[in-house]
Amino acid sequence: MENEQPERLIGERYRLRHVLGRGSMGVVWAAHDEVLRRDVAVKEVLRPPGTTDAEADELRERTMREARSVARLSHPNLVTLYDVVQLDGDPYVVMELVPSSSLADLIRLRGPLTLEQGAAVADAVAAALASAHKAGITHRDVKPGNVLIADDGRIKLTDFGIARNVADATMTSRGIMLGTPSFISPEVASGAPLTTAADLWSLGATLWAAMSGQPPYEGTNVLRTINAVVHADVPPPVGADGLAPVISGLMVKDADGRMPLAEVRRLVRPLLAEPGVDLFPTTPSGTADPSEADTAVTRSAARAGGARTVVRPPLVVPKPVIPDDAPLAADPGPLPFTRQTAATRSLAKPRGPARTVLLAVVALLVFAASGVGGFALTRFVAGAPLLPPQRTSAPSLPSIGTTLELVPRRASAASANGDQGAEFTISVGADWTTFVEQRVNDDLPASTTTHLVAPNGLYEVAVQRFGGFYPKWRVEDYLGLVRSHWPEGRYFSESVAALPGVPGNDFDAPVQLGYRTVEPALALTRAPEQPGPDLRRSRFSRVLPHGSDLWVVEVVFPTDQEETGRAELFDTIVGTFSAAG
Repeated sequence: MENEQPERLIGERYRLRHVLGRGSMGVVWAAHDEVLRRDVAVKEVLRPPGTTDAEADELRERTMREARSVARLSHPNLVTLYDVVQLDGDPYVVMELVPSSSLADLIRLRGPLTLEQGAAVADAVAAALASAHKAGITHRDVKPGNVLIADDGRIKLTDFGIARNVADATMTSRGIMLGTPSFISPEVASGAPLTTAADLWSLGATLWAAMSGQPPYEGTNVLRTINAVVHADVPPPVGADGLAPVISGLMVKDADGRMPLAEVRRLVRPLLAEPGVDLFPTTPSGTADPSEADTAVTRSAARAGGARTVVRPPLVVPKPVIPDDAPLAADPGPLPFTRQTAATRSLAKPRGPARTVLLAVVALLVFAASGVGGFALTRFVAGAPLLPPQRTSAPSLPSIGTTLELVPRRASAASANGDQGAEFTISVGADWTTFVEQRVNDDLPASTTTHLVAPNGLYEVAVQRFGGFYPKWRVEDYLGLVRSHWPEGRYFSESVAALPGVPGNDFDAPVQLGYRTVEPALALTRAPEQPGPDLRRSRFSRVLPHGSDLWVVEVVFPTDQEETGRAELFDTIVGTFSAAG
């Protein structure tokens, strides 16, 4: 373990003490500045295994560009970048260390915020975004997990790792957009050009969640969540009290019609607590007041019933303690899509309250074209529906030879810009929509998946690449990952067969995988809408070892069309796949 290693000194002043968190492309250290005698956070950027020297140079350049962007920001509601140190050519980014809890964890711990707490969050985040926008920087991933409530009551916006200076030429040609599905703006989800207005929507969605206790769009199926963001009506604020006009003014589908940040702060100002009021106190013992939970439940229940609102006392937050042997925190990089871990795979196990110390150690450096440090990416053609309307029965599958014309589609499954051997071609419908997902996987390399979805949302082709999979892992490891992804009762009818005549590599032979799944319906928080029916889908994949990479080509269709889907879609489309190299 890293915290058992001898302390290292970098830049002749920063002593790395113990690991706070790690991702696939970086490690965050608790460190001490021996010149100024203060504690800091240091992000060590790692060279991914198997990368070439050219790719490593590209990674260093991207790191420096991100640092230059964020270094221009100086605001009390933003995490501060102090320094960048190079050691053997690799950059180490030194940042402000903020003992804190995220807004997301506080909501999970104590439920919705009070009006004064919500107003303070709105004012602080709006001020932080105004400073960033003035410098030409868009955050792109404003959400409760990236809003920090420090021990001393300060409120800071963090994780500018996917922020991009709009004046800089992008270093990716894939045009993919970033964000978290429940908080992403409709135009970004639709693939429109990015503007600072995207942050306005996300601020509104963050306040929506803070005041209601749950996201405005919620569901375990990413496609359905994104479809709701793009096409469904905007849900009215729940339990927002005096913040409702602000939230509604920010969550406007027309980007040009969103409330400016200056107007947000003007409307919020009368709602702020008097100076000196401790809105997020800790008790002397560092333990929460047991009566607080009862008050929070009462307030939430009153909101749900619509009868009255109980204003609860200030939120009590456990005082953080940071021992030298503190366990690893979660991946400090943004996760556009939920990290697949044992804790998140089971839909039957609700996430219980937990005391958490989130150290704001990353205000930058998770790379725009690379979501492997945690992550998720989405890209949709504007206005193209991704899911079918509710039906009592599925429509007839279009015939490949007549109504569905296949055209070659060339794309990249790179985990970072400059990633070699990541290009591929496959033939799908000319009007099919594309988005890209990048994920950190437990015990396996990070993967990049290109999703191609039919306009009616019933049919999907997914091309997934695990770069640098060999020689460490085998096909059976991938199969284990697939099985672990689905909770008990939602994965069944598995079949695995060899593929004679299809080339593999020196380590593995290719296989064909088939299985069926049941996906839970999308849960929209806007009453009185009810979730649609569960989706029963069949999935057929070719698992293809190719050089040092593992490729998976999966075709998905409704289970009640399985026989036709396999013959008309899978057998036809999978044969058109070709990987570069």
